[in-house]
Amino acid sequence: MTVLIVGGSGFLGAELGRQAALATHPTAMTYATRPGSTAGVVWHSLDLRDQGNVDAILAELRPSAVVNASSGGPDWAVTAEGAVRLAMAAAKSGSRLVHVSSDAVFSGLRVHYDETCLPDPVTPYGAAKAAAETGVLLVHPSAVVARTSLIIGDGQSAHERAVHELANGVRDGVLFTDDIRCPVHVADLAAALLELAHGDEHGIRHLGGSEALSRHELGILIARRDGLDERSLPTGLRARSAHPGALDVRLDSRATQRGLRTTLRGASRFLAPTF
Repeated sequence: MTVLIVGGSGFLGAELGRQAALATHPTAMTYATRPGSTAGVVWHSLDLRDQGNVDAILAELRPSAVVNASSGGPDWAVTAEGAVRLAMAAAKSGSRLVHVSSDAVFSGLRVHYDETCLPDPVTPYGAAKAAAETGVLLVHPSAVVARTSLIIGDGQSAHERAVHELANGVRDGVLFTDDIRCPVHVADLAAALLELAHGDEHGIRHLGGSEALSRHELGILIARRDGLDERSLPTGLRARSAHPGALDVRLDSRATQRGLRTTLRGASRFLAPTF
């Protein structure tokens, strides 16, 4: 029963592949430019813009489950249309599908968002993700669309690297105090996605961490864990910046959490210093 991880060379995809392989599931992973370093898996080149390529991979592998962890940013052909191409192929091959979406589908006007809330994106990336959600569930009604938030790891995530560079003075920029999300640890997220991939649920699910924090508050936790000077972290307001986007978006994941064995920890817990 093969698990196919689409976007396997990315940060989340690599953790999905690692956990799937450790669980002894036959695992295949795809890449857009170059394969990753995950061991114990079979790699395939995949262009989500090419329906023939997508169909051929799914027809060859006939995976029991597909997890789409690809990241095309605001590229509509990849993030929106590519997700629908994959969903069509998964439905045709009889594969269960878990599509990873984002809290970027929300504007922040409501602040608190549960699984019943409709998207109202304010960025091109959010619009592409919102379109993907609609298209995926239209062509593959038994799929899961799993919205998540800022993904943090054990030093490898983009936000953690940015905090280190800001603290060391090798990067320009600030950490916003008015940009609030529900950060999730990549290991928790991957475990929850694989749990959904092997379950029988469908529809929208929320996989955010259990604690809402600003990007600056998150940076402080990272600095404390890693022994950095938190006072060196510059602050600012997204509302006064040239970076458009939602401000306060808090994914309410409680309904999804009740159906999971995996605990979606809050950042204060998974970033607590270890001695």
